[in-house]
Amino acid sequence: MTLGLALATDAYTHILLILPLSAALIYLDSKHLDSKNQDSKHQDSKYGDSKTLRIDPQPSPRIGVALLVLALLIGGYARWGMAAAVDDVRLSLDMFALVTWWIAAVLFCFGARTFQSFLFPLCFLFLVVPIPEFALNWIVEFLQQQSAVAARIIFRAVGVPVAQDGITLSIPGLDIEVARECSSVRSSLMLVVTTMVLAHLFLRSWWRKALLVVTAIPLSIAKNGLRIFTIAELATRVDPGFLNGKLHHNGGIVFFGIGVVAVVVLLWILRRTEFQTPLKHPAPLPE
Repeated sequence: MTLGLALATDAYTHILLILPLSAALIYLDSKHLDSKNQDSKHQDSKYGDSKTLRIDPQPSPRIGVALLVLALLIGGYARWGMAAAVDDVRLSLDMFALVTWWIAAVLFCFGARTFQSFLFPLCFLFLVVPIPEFALNWIVEFLQQQSAVAARIIFRAVGVPVAQDGITLSIPGLDIEVARECSSVRSSLMLVVTTMVLAHLFLRSWWRKALLVVTAIPLSIAKNGLRIFTIAELATRVDPGFLNGKLHHNGGIVFFGIGVVAVVVLLWILRRTEFQTPLKHPAPLPE
């Protein structure tokens, strides 16, 4: 059901990326741990220390069983205890229980140290849980309102007279309604997912990662406001056909790319400001 939802509804397209991205991140993190192990072994052999960074699988059966039971309870409640609930809420709980079961299996089989080593890619799996419709409606309405505000700001910044009434903008010769389809909920969620992956790969400090991910939200709104402004200006100054042209219906990838570029620029700035802690090698043992 979740796969069908992701294939049929724009707001859930990002779900298709989560499993392959999580698998890729686990692979990359494991390679990173392997390289650290090799460096540690090299230092150990150089300075006579027998310690390494290797993580041995040490099962955590108590924590694992507790989470497995919790996943069964959540899944059972979603299937049989919420008969009167709407289907999308039950589906969300079902998928939440499934992801909890996956994580519990990792803890049960490989232990807490392994789970901690792959904390982000494992928790990243929770993004396969479909957003319930009531929450999705709130997100879409928020994006509609804020996109209209962003477009109004851009119009005024370039000197175009504009009036706003809710999600409707009026400029000379054109009235624009930011409909649900124009909220760019798909590209906004995709931008957030992309930003989370980039933050995990290229930043170390948690607050920089959080800052980058949070910044993706206003960037999503800004690039959607830019999209509305661009289409409206082309329609009033070049050709009215732009209102129903390819840029309107299929041009989201262009403005998504602009959003990604902005994220990369901010990532570059944050990465340069990270404090580079010098490696301290242990003193050699006396002969």
